[in-house]
Amino acid sequence: MIIILFFVGDYSMKMVFFDTETTGLDSVEDRIIELAFVVVEDGVVVRKYDEFVDVGVSLSDDVVDLTGITDELLSAEGVSEKSVADDLMGCLDKGVVMIAHNCQFDLNFIFQLLVRYYSEDVVLDLFGDMFWLDTLTVFKDRKGYPHKLEDMVRYYGIEWGSFHRAIDDTLVLCECVKALNRERNDLVAYFNVFGFNPKWGVSGIEFDFIRYVPQSFSKSMVGKDFILPLL
Repeated sequence: MIIILFFVGDYSMKMVFFDTETTGLDSVEDRIIELAFVVVEDGVVVRKYDEFVDVGVSLSDDVVDLTGITDELLSAEGVSEKSVADDLMGCLDKGVVMIAHNCQFDLNFIFQLLVRYYSEDVVLDLFGDMFWLDTLTVFKDRKGYPHKLEDMVRYYGIEWGSFHRAIDDTLVLCECVKALNRERNDLVAYFNVFGFNPKWGVSGIEFDFIRYVPQSFSKSMVGKDFILPLL
């Protein structure tokens, strides 16, 4: 699989597409039960990672229905949270581009995961030296409601079988980013800029390395001089 490249300054560009499935919506109280990421270097996928995480709690019926993940699956195939934290930390480095759909959600969860096993200062320093791209923010600047990952997949005509499994969502996100880039090559402008619904505000931690901007969705693609990062 060949992936489009971004170039930022003098960094040797590396991208990590990532997604989480969780026990709930609160990144402090809830836990990651599946972490997936795809690592791209020089435009080529060099690693695909997908692990279930045995966090020792019973999943709600809503989570099971949404994800297809069960207590039995986590007990049989889940690995320790510490091993997943170590695996994730091992693929992160200065200048890496981290890409997720509704990135604020996943960023909060991986932050809480890592600070349980690493110094908070170390994690924050590392995160602050990386680039963060939220495809939800980009999509809301281009298309009308709704804006879920599956809506983006359908709009760009990308074939995919299922959603709400982290590895499936991560792989399809790679294809979505290619489609977004073909449509208009301005994704670099969105690095470290997250839109949020002004009615609800920012969910979770407001990180210093992210610029949060109130964003309402557009009915069609905004002009290149009016994209959210320019506000």
